Amino acid sequence: MMGKKLFAATIGAGFMSASVQAADVEVIHWWTSGGEQKAVTVLAEEYNKLGNDKWVDTAVALGENARSLTMQRILGGDAPGAAQFNTSRQFEELIEEGLLLDLTPVAEKEGWKNFIRPSSILNPCMKDGGIYCVPVNIHSNQWLWTNKKVFADVGVKEPHTWEEFLTVAPKIQAAGYIPLAFGGQGWQERHVFDVVMIGMTDEKFWNSVWKDKDPKAASSDKMRKVFETFGALRQFTDAGAPGRNWNDATNMVITGKAAAQVMGDWARGEFAAAGKVAEVDYGCIPGPAKRPSLTLGGDAFIFPKSSDKNLEAAQMKLASMMLSPTIQAKFNNTKGSLPVRADVDLDVADACMKKGLALLDDPKATITPANNYITEDTNGQVQDLVSTFWNEPSMSVDTALSIFKGIIEDAE
Repeated sequence: MMGKKLFAATIGAGFMSASVQAADVEVIHWWTSGGEQKAVTVLAEEYNKLGNDKWVDTAVALGENARSLTMQRILGGDAPGAAQFNTSRQFEELIEEGLLLDLTPVAEKEGWKNFIRPSSILNPCMKDGGIYCVPVNIHSNQWLWTNKKVFADVGVKEPHTWEEFLTVAPKIQAAGYIPLAFGGQGWQERHVFDVVMIGMTDEKFWNSVWKDKDPKAASSDKMRKVFETFGALRQFTDAGAPGRNWNDATNMVITGKAAAQVMGDWARGEFAAAGKVAEVDYGCIPGPAKRPSLTLGGDAFIFPKSSDKNLEAAQMKLASMMLSPTIQAKFNNTKGSLPVRADVDLDVADACMKKGLALLDDPKATITPANNYITEDTNGQVQDLVSTFWNEPSMSVDTALSIFKGIIEDAE
């Protein structure tokens, strides 16, 4: 977490890199997989068609690395024109310190509050009457991606709950397949943990932990079952999991080396890029849970302040373009995510995207992500605990519960 003195020292330091021309917008993002690269190319090419301003691409592998670079660049007086974050509290200190461009003029002119849905997507962008980011998509995390042929070969049905997965996984393993394609990186371990938590509980319990920060819920029998189920998944991954990128794990499912993967809806872009057909070659199971629920987060772009009025105009133009109906349809169909506006042409939506849209229309099936309620510091503590528990099977559930309770008690 960054201190105010460090932020204050950078105010007025100048935010534009000397190596980038004033009319160009350098964009830092972490979209580096095959499907993601196709999606970000849509944004870059469409922006370049608008006029003399150009999209200058800076792709950085892994979200935490990209966000860290952005913070360093802003603090060093060498900010990019735009940068990707998640729709969360990740950039709230930048807003508080007055380092981000207020997009309210273009937002009011175009009526963002009228068409961006749900409200939880735009809320993290708003503070003290201003709007400081552009949400470009709606991502949902709770999906189990499956290889149809593997399940057919083994002769078992695709699981729709975690109990069902733990029942069929040994049979899949005995048949010579990896039951669960897994990427051993901190954010992926936390990702699966959250998916298990929602799948094993419900929205009320989720909110009691993350929104209400209730230590009793954090140390309850329900939470114990979450840790037990999460730990039980270890035996169904492979030895090559540590350090594996998420898209490499997705490729294991695409190529039939693994039966399934827990990953967000962005995995759909990898299947599409590989020429696979939804619900024919691969399956997409929301949840897994008896009653599927999806956390609705997504990606957003912030625009650091600049004294260069030409750059500011280019930033406003890019912000507007990202939310146009045409771009929303093109980008999200490629990315695997859902558009933040409902008035776009989704005739090309595949079977998996339609499942997501149906859940999006059900107010009882959508949940606010944990990182909308907790600070980045608290989020990091939870991720560290989850990673330690996953990678050190000797850690007992009792110990994990005790640490988790303490984190939630002190959460901000």
